Amino acid sequence: MESDYSKLYAGSFIVVQLITQNLENEGITPIIKDETESARLAGFGTAAYGFQELFVHTSETSKAEVIIANTLEGF
Repeated sequence: MESDYSKLYAGSFIVVQLITQNLENEGITPIIKDETESARLAGFGTAAYGFQELFVHTSETSKAEVIIANTLEGF
């Protein structure tokens, strides 16, 4: 199954939130996948606490990659 979204970043909750804010400031709405929260809601535990994946629509990938790169320069 092919998706219209591309995973552009995976990392800590804090960094993903910063990237999300910067993307939204430029009109891009990302999708955040949080396995920890999904596992918690299902009643399971996970070792990857605070790990999230960030996806954007494929039509916004190029613009989002630049924003993500600029955001990560500070780290």
